[in-house]
Amino acid sequence: MISSEKGKPRNPHLSFWMLDRDLTLLFACNLVGAFGDGLYSYLLPIYLSDSLGANSVQVGILYAIVSLLAASSLLLAGMLADKYDRRKIMIAGWIAWIPAPLIFSIATNWVQAIPGMILWGIWLGGPTTTAYIVATADKNKLTLTFTMISAAWSIGYIFSPAIGGYLAAVSNMHYVFYLAAIFYCLACGALFFIRSQHGTGYAQRSLEEKASFFKLLRGRKLLTLTVFFASTMFILMMYRPFVVKFLEKVYGYGSFEIGVLGSVLFLGSAVLGILLGRLGDRRRKSHAFAVSMVLGSISLLLAVRFGSFPVLLVAFFLAGGSYIIWSLMGAIIGPLAPERITARWVSVPQTVSMFSSFIAPYIGGLLYDASPYYPLFIAIVAMAIIALLAFTKLLEE
Repeated sequence: MISSEKGKPRNPHLSFWMLDRDLTLLFACNLVGAFGDGLYSYLLPIYLSDSLGANSVQVGILYAIVSLLAASSLLLAGMLADKYDRRKIMIAGWIAWIPAPLIFSIATNWVQAIPGMILWGIWLGGPTTTAYIVATADKNKLTLTFTMISAAWSIGYIFSPAIGGYLAAVSNMHYVFYLAAIFYCLACGALFFIRSQHGTGYAQRSLEEKASFFKLLRGRKLLTLTVFFASTMFILMMYRPFVVKFLEKVYGYGSFEIGVLGSVLFLGSAVLGILLGRLGDRRRKSHAFAVSMVLGSISLLLAVRFGSFPVLLVAFFLAGGSYIIWSLMGAIIGPLAPERITARWVSVPQTVSMFSSFIAPYIGGLLYDASPYYPLFIAIVAMAIIALLAFTKLLEE
């Protein structure tokens, strides 16, 4: 059983969208925080280039910094979340994000944006949130619970990129950054109302039990999952920072049009995420993962083949299906983790995935400089291969 502030067991009955009180608050936190994040994050590569003078390789370096810090903080978060109150760890993660957009707003060159990228890269919520959900959710509907909470993030993004693009077009990005910081504060505040949660029996764990964690690292299943997810994250992080630059350079779209496409993308993520969650619970989680990759590959194929706005709307809606990979990853690896070290066990593939992908934006920048099409072509083929592997027994639970 997982302890809470009052020492009472959680209510097993789910009340709202299958989510109990604490998961509903987590849903609200993601919804509000994502709205703030979506105001600027989708336009950030353009802002770094046009306003702060970063070239494609320098943009890749900045996003590599985010991945490197994310990888480092994930392992730390996994260790802390098994020892301390998981609610406080998640709150600390949001507190770190609040100054990031403010730093972007006062930066006058791309080097001055580095502190903001460092703070934006602190992901204390990854393994912490995964462990919290695994301990709280209905085990028969775990995949759907993960994708629903991920859908909250996507729903928050539905309108915010278009709003951010509009505000940037009619005024400037500074107001967008200020507004984002306010929504980060609101998201952080929502977590103060969820109940505390601690991993079971951490203080009583023997040295032998602690040593067993390191034995897990040599297990074939964990190693296979880690390599697979690390390869997936590398491909995703290689091309994503350059999609908006591709739309701007190749097709000539401005901030507002790109913002609208971003909104459609996250509408697709919300809708397709819930459908894939149901697929994962009714069939296999690995099949949901494979379909997600297929949708990503098809969407990029449409984007590089057709430049018309209506086709791009369809392409970006389908691309939303590939934006729930992190939640599907949590749904696959979370139930496999030993209960006493859930967060640390989960943090292993998450951390390695982020470490393996930290250089991916830099590689993507080099490819983009050679041709804006290169990172997208490579991603189309790679995601199709990943989907085929996921349809095999490679990820069977």
